[in-house]
Amino acid sequence: MSLSAPSAWRVRPARPEDGPALGAMGAALIRMHHAQDSRRFMAPGDDAESGYRWWLTKELKRAGAVVLVAERDGAVLGYAYGTVEGRDWNALREPHGEFHDLWVQPAARGTGVGAALAEALMHGLRERGVPRVMLMAAVGNGSARRLFERLGWRPTMVEMTREARPDDGG
Repeated sequence: MSLSAPSAWRVRPARPEDGPALGAMGAALIRMHHAQDSRRFMAPGDDAESGYRWWLTKELKRAGAVVLVAERDGAVLGYAYGTVEGRDWNALREPHGEFHDLWVQPAARGTGVGAALAEALMHGLRERGVPRVMLMAAVGNGSARRLFERLGWRPTMVEMTREARPDDGG
């Protein structure tokens, strides 16, 4: 699956050799979320790049996972990651796709890369038979929420977090 773009970038399935770029971008995603709410989102630790590289390159082999990159001249500009999920009685969901990650390098933002990755991920999950795709976007990430709404996602649930112990700020 390859989508052409006017600025000479393209979207394609990620490959194992994309691992270092995927790790770096995934770590940036962790850091961004942790900075927004350090109690809700995992701490990046000393080597989030290795952890995320391990995770996403492992997912490349899973039939129910879609990992895509946007690239220009061999440089990875962003990535998207989603999975096929079954019925979930706990969350009251029928089988569906989950859109987990979207990251675009700062220099490539506003060029259509994010929208192209999102649409390509939708295509990849639809090809795997999902009737709908769900995602969560951080409250503090207004630009991502606006992008997803522009592409047709609608708000359906609001995640709320409270610390379990009063001394944790809850």
